[in-house]
Amino acid sequence: MNLLSIGISHHTAPLEVRERLWFSDDEIRRALVNLREESEAVLFSTCNRTELYVFSPDGTGLEADRFPSLLVTEKGARDIPENVFMTRSGTEAVSHLFAVASGIDSLVIGDVQILAQVKEGLTLAQETDAAGFFLTRLFQAALHAGRRARSETRIGEGAVSVSYAAVELAEKIFERLSEKRALVLGAGEMAQLTAKHLRAKDVGQLLIVNRTRERSDSLAAMVKGTAIPFEDLIPRLNDVDILISSIAFDGYVFTADQLREINKKREGGALFIIDIGVPRNIDPAVRNLENVFLYDLDSLNGLVRENEQKRKNEIPKVERIIAEELREFGSWFEALHATPTIAALMELVENIRKSEVDRNINRFDPRDRELVELVTRRIVKKILHTPIINLKNGRDESHSERLSKISALRKLFGIDREKDARHDT
Repeated sequence: MNLLSIGISHHTAPLEVRERLWFSDDEIRRALVNLREESEAVLFSTCNRTELYVFSPDGTGLEADRFPSLLVTEKGARDIPENVFMTRSGTEAVSHLFAVASGIDSLVIGDVQILAQVKEGLTLAQETDAAGFFLTRLFQAALHAGRRARSETRIGEGAVSVSYAAVELAEKIFERLSEKRALVLGAGEMAQLTAKHLRAKDVGQLLIVNRTRERSDSLAAMVKGTAIPFEDLIPRLNDVDILISSIAFDGYVFTADQLREINKKREGGALFIIDIGVPRNIDPAVRNLENVFLYDLDSLNGLVRENEQKRKNEIPKVERIIAEELREFGSWFEALHATPTIAALMELVENIRKSEVDRNINRFDPRDRELVELVTRRIVKKILHTPIINLKNGRDESHSERLSKISALRKLFGIDREKDARHDT
C-alpha cells in the first residue's frame, strides 16, 4: 500500500510550533495544487494537528523525508525541528487516520469537532482534484469509523470543558432549558462558549450582560440573545432562572447580602448560579440562601474529570470498531488486486464459450440459437461464481495469502500465458 501520512500534533509539538504550521483553507488548496501532479493528497489542519496523506499507485515520489520540508516551505515557516514530524506508512497510516476520525487520538478524548475537520480536509482535496480514487475511499472509510464510534459508544458523551459542563449541569437540574431564562454575565472566551452551548440547547431566553456594551451587543448577536445594560443586571435577576458568571471583577459581583435582597423580590422560583469566573465572582456564602443553588469551578471540574474518565473507558470499544473497519478497508484494497484477475478470468472463459458456440452454432435450429447463448452464459456464470466469491472475500487472510491465491489462480488458468499469446499475435 503506497500510502504515507506526515504530520505534527499535540503529541509531538508544542502549541507555538503547531500554530506556525496551521494551514488555512486557502493555504491548503495551494499546497494540494502543488502536490496533485505526482500523487493523490489530502491535507487537514486544526489547532492540535496538521496532517498530510499522500498516495501513489506505483510508489513514486513517496520519499518520506521530503514532505516535512514541503509543509514548512508551503507555510513559509522557519526553524521547525524535524523531530516534531511523525511519519507513518501503509496500514499504520490507515489505522492512525481511523483513530483520529474516531476522536481517540484527540487532546480532548471524543472531540466532537475532529470528524467535521477530517471531512473538510477531504472536501478541499476533492475540490482541487487532489484526492483520487484511493484517498477518497480511505477518508470515507475513516469518516464511517468515526460515525460508528459516536453512535455505538459513549466516546463523545458528557461535558469535558468547563463551559459545556456548566450548561450540562443546568440541563440536569431543570431538564428542559427551552422553558428557562438564562443570563450570562461576561463576554470573554468562557462566557462566549457558555452562551453558545446554551443556545445550542435551545434555552428559552438568553440575556447577555457585560460592562462594555459593545462586547455584550456582539455576543448577543452571535447567539441570538438580548444584550442588557450592566446597570440593569440586578433588576433582571428577578426574573431569570439561571445565572452564569464569567467576568473579570475586583471582589464579588454579588455578595450573600445582595442576593438575599434579590431573592426576596423573586417569585419563589429557584435561582441556579454557576460561577466560572477567576477569581470567583459570587460570594460562596450564597450557598446558605434558601432556593439559591451555587456551583463553582471546583464543582464543574469534578464533573469534567468524571466525564473524561468515562470517555477513556470507551476507548477499547472504539478500538474494536476501528479494527473492524480496518479489516473492511483491507478487504476492499486487496480486492483491487483481485479485480484484474477476475476480469481476465471472465474474459478467458467467455472467449472459450463464444468460440465453441460459434464453431457449433450451425448444428442448431436457428430458433434455438438464442437459447444456446443464454444457457452457455448461465453455465459459465455458475462455474465462475464460487471462485470469484472466494477471490473477493479474504477478510481472514493475510496479504501474502491473498496474493498467493491470486497468483495460483492465474497459473492454473494460464491467464498470463493467454495474455502473452494474444500480445504476440
